Amino acid sequence: MKPILQFDDVSLTFGNLHVLRSLSFRIWPGELVSVLGPSGCGKTSMLNIIAGFQQPTSGVALVDGREIIDPGPDRGVVFQSYALFDWMTVAENIAFSLRCAGKPRSEQRLVAERMMELVGLEGFAKAYPYQLSGGMRQRCGLARVLAANPKVMLMDEPFAAVDVQTRESLQEEILRIQAETNCTIVFITHSIDEAVFLGDRIFLMDANEHAGYAEFAVQLPQPRYRAENRLHEDFVRIRQEVYRRMRCARKTNQTTETS
Repeated sequence: MKPILQFDDVSLTFGNLHVLRSLSFRIWPGELVSVLGPSGCGKTSMLNIIAGFQQPTSGVALVDGREIIDPGPDRGVVFQSYALFDWMTVAENIAFSLRCAGKPRSEQRLVAERMMELVGLEGFAKAYPYQLSGGMRQRCGLARVLAANPKVMLMDEPFAAVDVQTRESLQEEILRIQAETNCTIVFITHSIDEAVFLGDRIFLMDANEHAGYAEFAVQLPQPRYRAENRLHEDFVRIRQEVYRRMRCARKTNQTTETS
């Protein structure tokens, strides 16, 4: 099986600032990878390169074996800020990519209905974004990306603006949807708990050296979207491992900065 995403010695610089340095990894089809790290470690820059919004200074980024040179329908992005069209209904927002592709209205309607059912927005087809809660708006944004049937879904801290209870509910929803669609997901977060609960693997990026990342494999009981997994002994163990590694990296960075 070949990787769906691949970085080979990818670096990104802005003048003298090294944002990413010689970053290499493989992500496999159907995998959910959590990307964790402090602000300034290059998480969003990595995501922008995968999305095709940013070109690396050196190295090669590939999707499904092809070099990434621009955005494409094989990659969908879910933003933290919802990015919905206020003048469109939920159904119209979800069907937007299909309308742009010239799909028949009957297909647009069927896909929108299926996506609303998938993300739990049945009955809200004619609602406008201002009539929805934050969690519901993010579900709508998620449905809009899924409607385009991307091979890879890129999520940049999509649940940061919602309350804790809604956030946990959306995390479980993401895992349930992924189990149904087998979509590959790259999920950026600042939360250790979120990274462990969601990820098959965790990429822990460093804020100082930008020389790569530490990697953690996560194996929790199936189905992964069970809320009880947050209390599982393996969840607690991995969370502690990641926390210790982050603390160690933070102390090392502080020592380097003051020396």
